[in-house]
Amino acid sequence: MTGEIIALGASHKTAPLELREKLALPAGRASRALAELTDHEAVHEAAALFTCNRTELYLVTADPVEAESAALGILSRQAGLRPTELLGAIYSMRAAEAVEHLFSVTSGLDSMIVGETEIQGQVKRAYEQALVEGVTGPVSNRLFRDALATGKRVRSETQISRSNVSVSSVAVQLAADFLGELSGRRVLVIGAGENAELTARTLHERGVEALFVANRRYDRALGLAQRFGGRAVSFEDLPRELEQADIVVASTGAPHQILGREELEHVAASRLGRPLVLVDLAVPRDVEPGVRDCPSVALYDMDDLQRAVAENMSVREAVADEARGLVREEVERFDRWLESLDVVPTISALRRRGDEVVDQVLRENESRWESLSEADRERVETMARAVVSRLLHEPTLRLKGSARDGASYRYIHALRELFALEAALAPHEETAAEVTQLDLRRRMRR
Repeated sequence: MTGEIIALGASHKTAPLELREKLALPAGRASRALAELTDHEAVHEAAALFTCNRTELYLVTADPVEAESAALGILSRQAGLRPTELLGAIYSMRAAEAVEHLFSVTSGLDSMIVGETEIQGQVKRAYEQALVEGVTGPVSNRLFRDALATGKRVRSETQISRSNVSVSSVAVQLAADFLGELSGRRVLVIGAGENAELTARTLHERGVEALFVANRRYDRALGLAQRFGGRAVSFEDLPRELEQADIVVASTGAPHQILGREELEHVAASRLGRPLVLVDLAVPRDVEPGVRDCPSVALYDMDDLQRAVAENMSVREAVADEARGLVREEVERFDRWLESLDVVPTISALRRRGDEVVDQVLRENESRWESLSEADRERVETMARAVVSRLLHEPTLRLKGSARDGASYRYIHALRELFALEAALAPHEETAAEVTQLDLRRRMRR
């Protein structure tokens, strides 16, 4: 076997927010990481998934140990830490476990909010970036397409996404717990990405009409504000807007903090004790953690949201069990596809070997058939090829059936040994198909 799928990364389940910030792989960094990974001779294909709650690398590799070491080195350099400092936070999965993990992630089963729908789009964007970078291949292409199809199936066939619980709804509820009634409150949204839009929508549904949006690209701020009857403001106006706002939602995706403690202390002093709620949905964080110490200021970041979610998510567990069953079905389907990939070149090689035998026998007997007409020669050749075809028909059927039963490796190995097929496997087929002979028969850890 010449390849295996591995997944390596960290999530809200294994790493605190401070570490997740350092491991963040937004588009530019992800591009560099993917290029560096695929420059490694052990890595054939790669993709990087980054959200506010996880950073993960998915690789198809000829050498899992070397690939994991390379991936860990890239993540540690990205974080500015020694690899040993990531121990305990980084998880690594191989074969079926890695496949099931990606399918579960895409289905919302591994999210902070079980069943949340945003992850589907995030996985799709991660796959699209890998396609643009030219670092995918036959296995990762099928892996991500099947993951997205699995996520869609889980959401359409179960009730897992029917609840209104989401990161944005939890964030808005925390603001309501602190301030009370939200209608009539003034809200400032900093950023115009997906999380910002979802939170703005939730606030609008809760009766907020005074909505102001600031973004470095004014046109995007204007577009988001207009969707909810709000106004766009420039970044230069942030100090004044902070003084007037009751709720500030920060979700910019900036690589550094945009609101510091010193600045917020001045803002708090000018508000004369009027309470201010800051909701920081960004990873890396937009708001300096020390802001919590400012008087009359409440700060909630992703760690706070995670704790709030944990108190309210038991209601979805029964539905999640049903969804996991669907995920396992799709993993088995993917497994069968991988098995069939290795069957195809072996069948082709077996048929080529049969044709070679017929050609050789015809050449060896050419001198004996001098008196045969051209039509008779064609009849002899046709009959010889028909005999070989019928002889190979049953082994071909059994080999195809073994892929469905998960036993193809044993059949393939036997056929290649008995018929000496290794030489008959063309180099281009080895490259296209043999790399996909992944060991998906490892026992899944539960």
